[in-house]
Amino acid sequence: MKWKKYTITTTTEAEDLVSYMLTELGMEGVQIEDNIQLSMADTKAMFVDILPELPPDEGIGKVSFFLESDDEGVHYPEGISGEEDMLARIKAGLEDIAQFVNVGSCEITDDETEDKDWINNWKQYFKPFMVDDIVIKPTWEEVPENMKGRMIVNIDPGTAFGTGSHETTQLVIKQIRKYATNDTQMLDVGTGSGILSVIGLMLGVKHVLGTDLDPNAIIATDENMEVNGLGRELYEVIEGNIIDDKSIQDYVGYEKYDLVTANILADIIIPLLGEIAVHMKHGAVIITSGIIDMKEKAVMEAFESNPEFEIVETTYQGEWVSITARRI
Repeated sequence: MKWKKYTITTTTEAEDLVSYMLTELGMEGVQIEDNIQLSMADTKAMFVDILPELPPDEGIGKVSFFLESDDEGVHYPEGISGEEDMLARIKAGLEDIAQFVNVGSCEITDDETEDKDWINNWKQYFKPFMVDDIVIKPTWEEVPENMKGRMIVNIDPGTAFGTGSHETTQLVIKQIRKYATNDTQMLDVGTGSGILSVIGLMLGVKHVLGTDLDPNAIIATDENMEVNGLGRELYEVIEGNIIDDKSIQDYVGYEKYDLVTANILADIIIPLLGEIAVHMKHGAVIITSGIIDMKEKAVMEAFESNPEFEIVETTYQGEWVSITARRI
């Protein structure tokens, strides 16, 4: 199998924002390369005993993504008509980011590679980690001795979803712990690998319904529920868009949920807030995340302008924001 690799030369300051922008455009498997030295805290989190020796950090970061290529040509994400359209969108995104941080040269190069295993190579970097006292580990790794005796969550994100190690997911997990009870009916919008649904059930919620636009989410969630010993009577995952699909809205039900999680993107959270309240019980809580700090104000204003909600708490981790609100 062949892959077209595109690399954007930017700055270490902007590399997370550039990665976020590419993800919004539908790119998968974003790769970051820089010479930022790992801290001792990083090595402990990754179970690395020896700090690698890197060249001096000159503030340059390279962000790459891969597109499948075959005899029919390069396969672009849905909604992108070709290379010219894709590059125009990327350049526009870089110009937006440049309003907030130094984006560097923004040179875009491309190359073709043939590597049947690159899409799985990331697995060597996914190691067990902890969110508070919850251990999240890949299904192919053993539990480290120093993590035994805690709640263990086994996750295989597949190739389409995150590992749970991202700040946005960790922010939601910490909030779920505050609100999950044995009577909680939970709705997980944009369930992905099902990690939040799995953790919700393991923390005691009564039942979870997950929704996602990607049919692979159903497969991934089923597999992750099974590997954690959670039966089908505890959860359901459906494919569809709760924001504008009446059949999905009706299926999800009204005035039904005690807890809603939405770890998606700010630009999706904002229209979601116009619909989601009617599916929540009065007094129910919604936990939103996936909000880059530059979008915090817009999401906050969407909450504040909606009379159905009152903001309970805003939490931060790195450049990411989680906003928790209650339906009045």
